[in-house]
Amino acid sequence: MNTDLLRELRSARLTDPGIIAVIRAPSAELVPALGKALVAGGITALEITTSTPNFAAAIRATKFVLGERALVGAGTILNGDDCAAALDAGAEFIVSPVLRPALVPLARGAGCPIMLGAYTPTEAQMAYEAGADFVKLFPADTLGPGFIRALLAPLPHLRLVPTGGVTVANAAEFRKAGCAAVGIGGNLLKRELILAQDWPALTRLAGEFLAAWRA
Repeated sequence: MNTDLLRELRSARLTDPGIIAVIRAPSAELVPALGKALVAGGITALEITTSTPNFAAAIRATKFVLGERALVGAGTILNGDDCAAALDAGAEFIVSPVLRPALVPLARGAGCPIMLGAYTPTEAQMAYEAGADFVKLFPADTLGPGFIRALLAPLPHLRLVPTGGVTVANAAEFRKAGCAAVGIGGNLLKRELILAQDWPALTRLAGEFLAAWRA
């Protein structure tokens, strides 16, 4: 399949339903079961971060277990080596918390949408001009929906994905502000649930976030 078409198809899956689970697990072995619990709750975009031990192995194993039921990507990508490792493991999208334009051709060459991090309007526009498919606003808890509305007024072409500080209580406000999607880490992937391997509770929480986002 043409890489541009593949990237568009994967981008569409990131925005529908529009919640990206940011997974920082204490071990790679937990990630496939964790991913199954999230998918059962309706969240199908899984961002496995490089802070997860053996993150490339976690990507491979999760893709093997979930197949087409989820879009499995890599997050906290800061350099070309980690990007290449993630792509070799089968990552289907790439996320960096910072502005790293050099990652764009690597991801696009593999048919993967890429999200570059930004905090200011200038950085957000620079990420767009560098070829990022999405702009990750991070950390979003210090910005909020009002900032996003103000940013999109003069820059409506940006596809913004706030990450950090998104909760069940405010998820709908971020969507109303015009976000393409949201990234949710610790507020969804609660440490106590992961350590206890309480997958039914994680599935319920995923469903609560999805309902709030769609409200």
